[in-house]
Amino acid sequence: MTGEYFRYLLEFKRPSGTSRGVLYEKETFILEILENQKKGVGECAVFRGLSFDDRPDYEEKLQWLCENIQKDPEWLKEGLKEFPSIWFGYEQAILNLKHGGNIYFPGEFTEGRKAIVINGLIWMGDIAFMEEQIQDKLDQGFHCIKLKIGVNWKSEHEILQKLRQKFSKEVLELRVDANGGFDKNEAKTILKQLNELDIHSIEQPIKAGNWDDMAELCAVTPTPIALDEELIGIIAMDKKINLLDAVKPQFIILKPSLIGGFSGSDEWISLAEERNIGWWITSALESNIGLNAIAQYTFTKKNPMPQGLGTGSLFFNNFKSNLDLKGELLYFKV
Repeated sequence: MTGEYFRYLLEFKRPSGTSRGVLYEKETFILEILENQKKGVGECAVFRGLSFDDRPDYEEKLQWLCENIQKDPEWLKEGLKEFPSIWFGYEQAILNLKHGGNIYFPGEFTEGRKAIVINGLIWMGDIAFMEEQIQDKLDQGFHCIKLKIGVNWKSEHEILQKLRQKFSKEVLELRVDANGGFDKNEAKTILKQLNELDIHSIEQPIKAGNWDDMAELCAVTPTPIALDEELIGIIAMDKKINLLDAVKPQFIILKPSLIGGFSGSDEWISLAEERNIGWWITSALESNIGLNAIAQYTFTKKNPMPQGLGTGSLFFNNFKSNLDLKGELLYFKV
């Protein structure tokens, strides 16, 4: 068994606005594992500025993995515990080596017989741009859309009010993602305003790491709170337990690239379900390689809620994909 990797730059078709600024390109790394003339492919989808493993020795660690690719997986996992996106790429490549083609989790999804319901994602921008995106998603048949907020709350609030005037919560589920864009006092007011609009949930209203403040908000919020960035960098099982027990969120958001892949996601799901905390899975600007693997994994979890999976359509130079979006249903083309 041998391993090799290469760096790849994904180019956005249109600069994408987030609370961390505007993104023009997304760096990623593709891992290939070869054995007996078979090849397994995975994506080590580091997210610069957000990933726990965004550090100067990232490629050095990738090279270490390739040099030790024949070693015991548990030993490798221990060596990669501070590099969740590299471990995730390894998990993918090993599964793909086993199943071949573009398959990671064979089943009804990869046979083209069942689909995953996803939410539509609305990127930040001026009101006209956001309204244009929203109308496009509604025309496509989405019943759940997620809006990025936290740049200009006055404008964002107006858009949400207009949407709710047109569509009741029974017709359109609205989620918002603040990416930690508010302080605690602002968040208290905004949580009430969101409740008046029957918003399903808000992701990460305040910056990650402020457990006491987040716990205070979660205890009294009229709008369910979902932890997102809060999960990044929490590796040890006891710390995961401490976080959930201290903050008691209504939901957690699982981004496999950022929280240790499939095994890391499984741990969070198990802990959440023991505590009656809801969850769903979200992609994080992976290429079609990582996105395909996440979609296949997501289907196996049988969560009926709309999932936050991308469609690979953001980039000019993405890899070929079997994923096919029909309305709000994500299929695997056989």
